[in-house]
Amino acid sequence: MRRKAIIISLSGYYLSQKEKNLMKEEKPWGIILFKRNIKSFTQLKNLTKSIKKTIKDKNYPILIDEEGGNVSRLSNLIDNKLFSQNFFGNLYYQNPNFTKRIYKKYIFSLSKILNDLSITINTVPVLDLTYKKTNKIIGSRSYSQKIKIVKNLGKLCIQYFRENKIFSVIKHIPGHGRATQDSHKYMPVINNNLKELLKSDFNCFINSKSFFAMTAHILYKKIDPQNVVTFSKIMIKNIIRKKLKFNGILISDDISMKALKYDLVTNAKKSLLAGCNLTLYCSGKYSESRKLLKEISYIDDFTNKKTSEFYKYLS
Repeated sequence: MRRKAIIISLSGYYLSQKEKNLMKEEKPWGIILFKRNIKSFTQLKNLTKSIKKTIKDKNYPILIDEEGGNVSRLSNLIDNKLFSQNFFGNLYYQNPNFTKRIYKKYIFSLSKILNDLSITINTVPVLDLTYKKTNKIIGSRSYSQKIKIVKNLGKLCIQYFRENKIFSVIKHIPGHGRATQDSHKYMPVINNNLKELLKSDFNCFINSKSFFAMTAHILYKKIDPQNVVTFSKIMIKNIIRKKLKFNGILISDDISMKALKYDLVTNAKKSLLAGCNLTLYCSGKYSESRKLLKEISYIDDFTNKKTSEFYKYLS
């Protein structure tokens, strides 16, 4: 499968002719949708249909961030504001068995909508463990300050979506919860040592069955003092792959975030060189998407194999 090792985004409600031509010529691995791409059910169904027709692939990967709470890209279509991950985390703390039943119904209902819209990947669950000083950019997006709750609900989230042929993206591996700064704007620096982190933040990601994971744009200074996770061979090879035993497709967080200090092409190439399998571009500007696609390499053998496995699950 000849696909470029990048997930791009779109500018509006419909595929422009320029975007269609770019997709045909350069073949990005997938497309991620945002609120700017969503106006109505009919419009969105037409958009996803157009994407798949353009690339000539009925199972073409289309992603969305539908976490619930403050991160709901489908908010023009459904009211998902109440159902943040923290909502379910608090409910689980009070009554685990009841929450499992309710959470299953919630995910099954959301999956029916995503299935109808031809969206196959939802970038959940957020497995970041929170603290009193956690930056508000995570906030209610996290299940809990308790490791057991994060791990248990995260596992159920992955399982329930997969039962409905929706695939999950655990994030922000290996943990964003200790960050006191927003990585959209700044580069957060964490000074805790590896032993402590393996017992806490990193523990939430160990042995995950998720098919995909998304990196954190965070500098773990005592592990790799030079590079944020997304650019760090040490973090990806030694921590994410070996210690946390993640063997799926690793996606960078958005390469246009300010935590990354280089230009877009350099950010993309550095993420792939460090060990990310796919790089993610979310701003949706045609000129930038085109430049990135022209510069980015095709997916490697590992990503090709894993993508084929993903397709088998969908068929």
